[in-house]
This record gives sequence, structure tokens and C-alpha cells, in this order.
Amino acid sequence: MPSKGKTSDKKAAKSKKASKSGAKTSATKAPKKTAVKPARPKATKPGAAKAGAAGKSAKAGKGRDFEPRIVAFACNWCSYPAADAAGISKMQYPPNARVIRVMCAGRIHPAFVLRALELGADGVLVSGCHFADCHYLFGAKRAAEQFEKTAELVRILGIESERVRFEQISAAEAPRFVKVMHDFVVDLKRLGRSPLAGAAEGELVVPDAMGDETT
Repeated sequence: MPSKGKTSDKKAAKSKKASKSGAKTSATKAPKKTAVKPARPKATKPGAAKAGAAGKSAKAGKGRDFEPRIVAFACNWCSYPAADAAGISKMQYPPNARVIRVMCAGRIHPAFVLRALELGADGVLVSGCHFADCHYLFGAKRAAEQFEKTAELVRILGIESERVRFEQISAAEAPRFVKVMHDFVVDLKRLGRSPLAGAAEGELVVPDAMGDETT
């Protein structure tokens, strides 16, 4: 029978060996390195990218960088000579307008104005003689009556009334023509691109229009 002293010595020796082996294993094992994963960029939805691009294009359609396109119908006897005199006198005004010479401003039907807006104009100017200076006596009054119809149509279609303008400018009023062009360009820059710009040819696109009514 082994004595109690020998058994205790054996247990102490075993515990020492176990502690030594544990210390060796802990020393040999290197601490694990935790890999840091790079942060992934947040995925943007395709719709959000399109919305951002649309927002940028909308901003580009307003402000100083936006250059509006204007169609100016000018009377052959008064307004067109005023524009010509402004050019001869080297009066500077924005070159945004494409001047179309007509024999009388009374000839400008509302359909002409709407067609110009449909084809990409951001604003339309109808310019004719003063009532007392009309070459055809009643042409200036007819022009004012036609423009009243045009303004009413523009209101019904939901287009800003500032996009169409009627002015009476005589041949001796070149400075007035220059001022009208300056003011018109400023107003159109504030409004931005016309809602009818880019409409399909031969089809009038009405913004925020109701469905076709059936009678």
C-alpha cells in the first residue's frame, strides 16, 4: 500500500507538469488577428440616381446659365425698323430672340404663338404699331384683339402668362425695343424652360391636362 505522502508528491508533480505544458502552449499560440473589413459604399438605388440627374437638369433650366429662346413677331412698318435701328446704332441687347418680320401684327393668330411654344420657344413676343401709327388703320387694334385671345388660351392651358408678350413699338423707339428684350429675357430666366418645349411635332402637349371629355 503506498503511503499518503508519496501520493501527494505525485499529484504535485503532475500539477507542475500540467502548468508547464499550459504555459508552453499559451506561449506558442499567437494571438489571432482580427481582420478589419473595408467599409462598403452604400448602394444607391437607380431611381435615386435618376432623380438626382433630373434635379440637376431642372436647376440648369433656371438661373443665370439658362438662356431662353424667344420668337419675336415684328411688324414690318414699326417694330422691325425699331429692331433694325437698334442694330445700326449698336445698342446691345440679348441675342436670344429670332425676329420674324410680318406685314402686320394683326396677322399673328393665337395658333402661331402656341406653335412657336410647341416647337421649343420659351417665350413669344408680338410687337406692332401704336394704334394711331398703323399702316393698315385697323391692324394694330386687330393685333391687340388677337393677343387677348392668345392670353386667354395660355391661361386655360396652364402656361405662365409671362411667356407671351404684346408690345407696341414705333420705328423711332429703338431704345424701347432694347428694353423690352432685356426685360423679357430676365422674366423667362426666372420662369425657366417652357413646359411645352420638346413636344412632339404635330401634337400639342398640354401640361396637367384633364382626360378627353366625351359628350
